[in-house]
Amino acid sequence: MDLFEAIEKRSSYRLEYKDSAVPREDLSKIMQAGLDAPSGCNKQTTSLICVDDKELLKELLGMIDPPICQTAPAIICVLTQRICAYRDKCFAVQDYSAAIENMLLAIKALGYESCWYEGHITDDDNIGGKLAKRLGVPDDYDLVCLLPVGVAKCEPSHTSKKPFTDRAWFNGFMNE
Repeated sequence: MDLFEAIEKRSSYRLEYKDSAVPREDLSKIMQAGLDAPSGCNKQTTSLICVDDKELLKELLGMIDPPICQTAPAIICVLTQRICAYRDKCFAVQDYSAAIENMLLAIKALGYESCWYEGHITDDDNIGGKLAKRLGVPDDYDLVCLLPVGVAKCEPSHTSKKPFTDRAWFNGFMNE
C-alpha cells in the first residue's frame, strides 16, 4: 500500500482482532516509523514500549476500565518526556502526536488496524501511570497513549471527511 492510500484508508478500529501474533519484524518497523517522526528542536521526547507477551498484555489490558482493545495481540505504549526544547517551550505533545500518526500509517500500510487511545489513558484515574509503573517506566516519563496492533476480525468502517474545499484553501481563508 502506498503512502496516500494508507492515509486515505486509515481509520480508528475499535472492534475485535484475529487471534494471530504480529511478527516482531513488523512491530519493529511500526515503532521505527514512530521514532523517525520529527520532534521539536530534535529533542526526541517520544519513546515506545511494545507489549506482545500474552500474559503481560492480559495483565495490562485488565488494568484499563472501561476495557479497550482486549483482543489485540500487541500494543504499543507511547511515552513522553516533557523537556523544554526552545526557551520555555515544550513540544512533547507535538512530538508524540507526529510519532503516533507515523505509526498509525505504518500499521495500516502493513495490513493491520489500530486506534489512538489517549484520553482514556490520561484521564483523572491515571491509567497511564498505572501501566507505566507496571512496565518499570521512570518517573520522568509519562505514558500518554497506547496503540493496539493486529489483524481486524471485522471489516473496518471508514468515516467520511468533509470536502476539501470546506477545509482547505489557497492564499487566504475560504479563497477559491
